[in-house]
Amino acid sequence: MLIRNWSAPLNKLTQTPLPLMQASRSPVSLSEKSILVTGGASGLGAALCAQLSANGARIMLADLHEENAQRTATALLENGRHVDVVICDVGDPKQAEHAVRETIEKLGGIDILINNAGTDVSGSLNEIETAQWERVLRTNLHGPFLMARAAARYMMGQGSGHIVNVTSTAAKRAWPNACAYHASKSGLLGLSHALHAELRPAGIKVTAVILGGMATPFMLNRFPQLDPSSLQEPANVALAICQLLQLPLESVVPEITILPMRETSWP
Repeated sequence: MLIRNWSAPLNKLTQTPLPLMQASRSPVSLSEKSILVTGGASGLGAALCAQLSANGARIMLADLHEENAQRTATALLENGRHVDVVICDVGDPKQAEHAVRETIEKLGGIDILINNAGTDVSGSLNEIETAQWERVLRTNLHGPFLMARAAARYMMGQGSGHIVNVTSTAAKRAWPNACAYHASKSGLLGLSHALHAELRPAGIKVTAVILGGMATPFMLNRFPQLDPSSLQEPANVALAICQLLQLPLESVVPEITILPMRETSWP
């Protein structure tokens, strides 16, 4: 049997300095970018508005709850941020179109859309009502479709843009009594990949952000048995998404998963 001695070539390789790899493009600056964030009044949406505006972006905060939206916007404005508010039910076609139009008119365009608004209803298959099922699908799946369609029409004209769809590990795993939520988040992941394939030739990036548990009322109210310390802070997720948006123009991330370190259920 022939035995080769690879130690010499390997030693030689380790002693040879390799050229430093440099990015061929600079990171995208968020300064003066026009960004529409749905569900921006609380939780991850509020954290995103804070993080993105801190990086110099102009924010259109879209939310269904006017009082919460105005409170969040006021806090950012007091810190010198550029924030406007539009009250919007993302599942309503006219309101979705209006939100995008308001963004373009007030911010001078729309560079980034973050589909973050979401809702849920707990109940077994026998308990969940048709109206509840439709409300979850309308907000979590139909809404991002409407928002993306309206935003993409403008983005295609300028030859650039980025659409971020906030989905969940619920798109890839399941637990009982949440069939509407799982269906909507699985559908949103599929929609996101379809839009990535369709809009990529037009210079528009589309990214699905798959999230593990966050320490937000949305999560803790649904699962009161959870230990909040095992969940991730919305600010951490907002920072990751902010960094994703700054990736050089020549690259795109179609899907990214962001998990808390202590979450044991995934994977």
